[in-house]
Amino acid sequence: MKAVVYQGPFQVAVQEVPEPTIQHPADVIVKITTSCICGSDLHMYEGRTAAEPGIIFGHENMGVVVETGSAVSRLKVGDRVVMPFNIGCGHCQNCESGYTAFCTEVNPGFAGGAYGYVAMGPYPGGQAQYLRVPWADFNALSLPPGREHESDFALLADIFPTGWHGVSLSGFQPGESLVVFGGGPVGLMAAYSAVLRGASEVYVVDRVPERLEKARQIGAIPINFDQADAVDQILDQRHGAFVDRAVDAVGYQATQAGREVPNTVLVSMVRVVRATGGLGVPGLYVPSDPGGVDPLAREGYLSFPVGKFFEKGLKMGTGQCNVKQYNRYLRDLIIAGRATPSFVVSHEISLEDAPLAYEKFDKRIEGYTKVLIHPND
Repeated sequence: MKAVVYQGPFQVAVQEVPEPTIQHPADVIVKITTSCICGSDLHMYEGRTAAEPGIIFGHENMGVVVETGSAVSRLKVGDRVVMPFNIGCGHCQNCESGYTAFCTEVNPGFAGGAYGYVAMGPYPGGQAQYLRVPWADFNALSLPPGREHESDFALLADIFPTGWHGVSLSGFQPGESLVVFGGGPVGLMAAYSAVLRGASEVYVVDRVPERLEKARQIGAIPINFDQADAVDQILDQRHGAFVDRAVDAVGYQATQAGREVPNTVLVSMVRVVRATGGLGVPGLYVPSDPGGVDPLAREGYLSFPVGKFFEKGLKMGTGQCNVKQYNRYLRDLIIAGRATPSFVVSHEISLEDAPLAYEKFDKRIEGYTKVLIHPND
């Protein structure tokens, strides 16, 4: 089969690789109808992780079951499914408590596993024609048959639940104000989730015009941090009043004034949130960064205004999204016509076009905000 394979920094290629097979009775094989290029993939693409050449990318995957293991009882051939990007066993302490992003069985020595991602276990990604899904009865979310809502359902694998999760991590309550730092796919999903959940005001901070325009279209207030300090702009618009909550949808490759400043979003959130407010951090931070701006950053250490954080009595929630906590409810919002997250999708491509799409998405050019890949079309 064909798949998108990492070659080294800024290089991916579509190559022939072996088709996946049933390795455990609880596995299924899925023929991929849609996979996505995620902003998290760019960390690997840019060489900013320990990823080695040969990884098949793709942690946002949906498709149709074509083969089932002997222990699979719920799923059958022909079922349409979407898989959370994180893989859970379903029976460890964390999975039983709902923290499927931190499963302790799927990736021994590390809390959590995922498809096609560095350090997240031996699970090839789904930017390919076929995908093996382990513990499939637990991990695969069933969808209505056909191709309806394909672009919306594909976002249930990661960015829609992750955006929702970021808002939840902040402690958000209906009627509150919130600022999202980062207008990429996860940031836009966080802003959209806050709007759906009844926020009084939502600000989105970015500098890419297409992202800021999409934020405006969903009812958020765009803030271009290239024009002036983002916190100053927000406080000016609010006549000095702080916001209730903030979400970091950027992570460790944040920039300020044209250069990388990995702690800038964390510092800005402490500045802009009211005393006793909350911060949600679904943006990715890593324990080691080969391209870090200084020795501490390369070891995963960042300076943080803990004194002001303590003085204001702020709370912070962090970590990857436990997709299974949210995905069936968000699926039903889509089916009911109450949510249409696919507004964020800018391009739908064939597998052969993936290398060029990675290049353009990484450069934030030509309106590339969210790319869906259809490997079997």
